[in-house]
Amino acid sequence: MGKQARAIVDLSLKELVKDLNKAYADEWLAYYLYWYLAQIVSGKAYEDIQEMLNKLAKDELEHATELADLIIKLGDVPTANPMDLEKNANAPYLMPPKNTADINRIIRIVAEAEAGAIEVYNKIAKKTLGKDHVTYQLVTHILSEEVTHEEMFENLLER
Repeated sequence: MGKQARAIVDLSLKELVKDLNKAYADEWLAYYLYWYLAQIVSGKAYEDIQEMLNKLAKDELEHATELADLIIKLGDVPTANPMDLEKNANAPYLMPPKNTADINRIIRIVAEAEAGAIEVYNKIAKKTLGKDHVTYQLVTHILSEEVTHEEMFENLLER
């Protein structure tokens, strides 16, 4: 963003970037968790779950990329040290189950992570509504994808 674009942001850029960096850390943790789960899942119908998790991991990586781009446009940089991701995230890393065939537990973990992401993006959307149109559009786009992800995995639990 240029000077004028940053100037029309009607809230603290420092606070906004902090919120976006926390969401960025969340996305990296989600990406790794989903990618890891896709590698280890076993048991009945594991191929379908593996495919869903791999697709979801790609979506989370895309979100991290979009957030990094926005943070840079706002004049800052995203978290650089991977060791700082969990420390800077909104929620701790959710540990995968020891039983790789416990597909219901894997689904619950993913649904819980998506519910947390929905809360984060809803908060940022409320904060930026009418105050930063660019950030608002991005976070509502990501929010809509997180809502879809949560619903997809909750529907699996209902079967």
